[in-house]
Amino acid sequence: MNAEPTLRGNAVVRGSEGEERPVKVMVIDDSKTIRRTAETLLTRAGYEVITATDGFESLSRIVDHSPDIIFVDIMMPRLDGYQTCALIKRNQVFKKTPVVMLSSKDGLFDRARGRIVGSDQYLTKPFTRDEVLGAIAEHLGPRFRARSGTSRRGKSGYD
Repeated sequence: MNAEPTLRGNAVVRGSEGEERPVKVMVIDDSKTIRRTAETLLTRAGYEVITATDGFESLSRIVDHSPDIIFVDIMMPRLDGYQTCALIKRNQVFKKTPVVMLSSKDGLFDRARGRIVGSDQYLTKPFTRDEVLGAIAEHLGPRFRARSGTSRRGKSGYD
């Protein structure tokens, strides 16, 4: 588990004052394998990565690190992904933070429930590198710039 963010600095976002800073990505998943895979993929792509093992643990990390985008697993102990997303979206400070649901389920009901609680996108596990990086580029929009010059648009998964 990564208690402190990992920083590589190849992907940046423009802050409110126009300054560039590393993009902060949070990954919330009770699977150590998924967390490590996502962390490795994102760190290599130049993102600052914050991880949490469940929704409950993620709440304090969200406040401490103010991530630019959050990937959250649906099925977790204590506080599941739907509940976590709903809490994030009800918070005035974080309600505009994009939340991408991660699930091994690909059913219409699961996608609809994700939409109802306010998630911005739905990715089915196993996800690909391009899907994750595309989601970041899509949701951070014009504020985002990959220093490598590559930026891909993804689909919300709700289409």
